[in-house]
Amino acid sequence: MSALRRKFGDDYQVVTTSSSGSGLQPQGPGQGPQQQLVPKKKRQRFVDKNGRCNVQHGNLGSETSRYLSDLFTTLVDLKWRWNLFIFILTYTVAWLFMASMWWVIAYTRGDLNKAHVGNYTPCVANVYNFPSAFLFFIETEATIGYGYRYITDKCPEGIILFLFQSILGSIVDAFLIGCMFIKMSQPKKRAETLMFSEHAVISMRDGKLTLMFRVGNLRNSHMVSAQIRCKLLKVSATRPLPTWRPPARKPGN
Repeated sequence: MSALRRKFGDDYQVVTTSSSGSGLQPQGPGQGPQQQLVPKKKRQRFVDKNGRCNVQHGNLGSETSRYLSDLFTTLVDLKWRWNLFIFILTYTVAWLFMASMWWVIAYTRGDLNKAHVGNYTPCVANVYNFPSAFLFFIETEATIGYGYRYITDKCPEGIILFLFQSILGSIVDAFLIGCMFIKMSQPKKRAETLMFSEHAVISMRDGKLTLMFRVGNLRNSHMVSAQIRCKLLKVSATRPLPTWRPPARKPGN
């Protein structure tokens, strides 16, 4: 039995069946009770061993609007796959939007057709189409500055767009990078290396009945200011409140 446990783990339990108890006949002469592996039924826990409470809130009303009112905390609490998806999507949309704005300015001024003219000064030098406008935005936003594409002083709308791009880029960077940094600094996975005993016991300790369990740390690093909180589930029946009845009227009143 111990060999079976080592092979299949604790997710299965060994059930012994005999021909007299279960109605199963042995396959051959001289065979005794048979052993079967039956998956264990996992009990639902109120609190997981990593400290997460399995409680779902329902019928609260306008729940989505409450999450959106605190968007930063909502993004921090999301799973990593959704965080990365929002991170990539936000930057992609912002980049395409700003590159489109530079292309619109070049298109309305006629720079796309006159860019190759020798004595013509465009708004942004060497911008001929949307890919070149996108590359100019990336070079400006990432402060690469290759020197091939640059804005000129003959374009006031380009200067205003450049200021708007700098402000918008700073806001997006501060919001998304701050969200990712806070999420990475949260020690949520620290509980994965904390081991709890499989069962808790109630025993006498200092003359009092005490609930006891063991906690072990798999890491060599020590935990400073560690706190342990426990939750006790107790079933109790409450008495119903007595129903109010009007006082009986005396005869003759």
